[in-house]
Amino acid sequence: MDPELEAFIPLFPRADLTDPVAERKKFAELAPAVPTPDTAGMEIEDRTVPADPDVRVRIHRPHLARGAIVWLHGGGCVMGDLETERPWGARVAESSGAVVISVGYRLAPEHRFPAALDNAHAVLTWTAEHAAELGIAPKRIAVGGHSAGAGIAAAVALRARNEQGPPIRLQLLNQPGLDDRQETWSARNFTATPWFNHDKATAAWRHCLGSTSASPYAAPARADDLSGLPAASIATAEFCPNRDEDIVYALRLLQAGVSVELHQWPGTFHGSQAILSAEVSQRQIAELGAVLRRALAE
Repeated sequence: MDPELEAFIPLFPRADLTDPVAERKKFAELAPAVPTPDTAGMEIEDRTVPADPDVRVRIHRPHLARGAIVWLHGGGCVMGDLETERPWGARVAESSGAVVISVGYRLAPEHRFPAALDNAHAVLTWTAEHAAELGIAPKRIAVGGHSAGAGIAAAVALRARNEQGPPIRLQLLNQPGLDDRQETWSARNFTATPWFNHDKATAAWRHCLGSTSASPYAAPARADDLSGLPAASIATAEFCPNRDEDIVYALRLLQAGVSVELHQWPGTFHGSQAILSAEVSQRQIAELGAVLRRALAE
């Protein structure tokens, strides 16, 4: 474990997802501990995307932005909202220079799969249709997110390919949850890792899916054909149950002819980039911004 991160482990709550509604409240109380960067150089606006049902979004618009990313927050599909994601939406916009459209998607178990995917896909379609209004080029749109949100972003890319939806420049996947089967070495053996472990991952999938069998749109690792997908940037944490499924997905994308950038961050754990004082966290956040900036500038 990176020593700068290890020092903070005793401060992390030992949360589980037995009661997702209670954990949602705890997560909302914990989120303000992550400071928000200076937003003087950007416009921030809350909008409602017309859909069935409508979807709330928060738009972070830096000056002179030319591209955008539809951004999905983490939280195991049961926690998180536009408020808890406020620091990260602003941080991604600041570091990348892109318009960040943070999605307030519906949460499980009240709204199981495919509720979150439907919300995210609706926002992607709306973003492409309103590119001129947003001040961006319609061919400079990415999808991305963290953890469960990154898994939803990967599913959005699959759905957009299959349904000839809006073109996606990049899928920016930070520690994504991709495989409900939990069969990889890291998924089976990381039972006591900080913040996120085997039991918590299993519970999150159960709340998201209920009794429904997982499809590739729920768990993108189940997709047989990954060809024709947008370029991907995938970041993994060494001590994260998702680590191995993410690396396998990156390899499968490469073998399907998709351009992939894969970065495995040693000494880190799931979500540890929230510890902003750690040098490795600063490098992780800077790389997310740099990768997105490059992709949308090409």
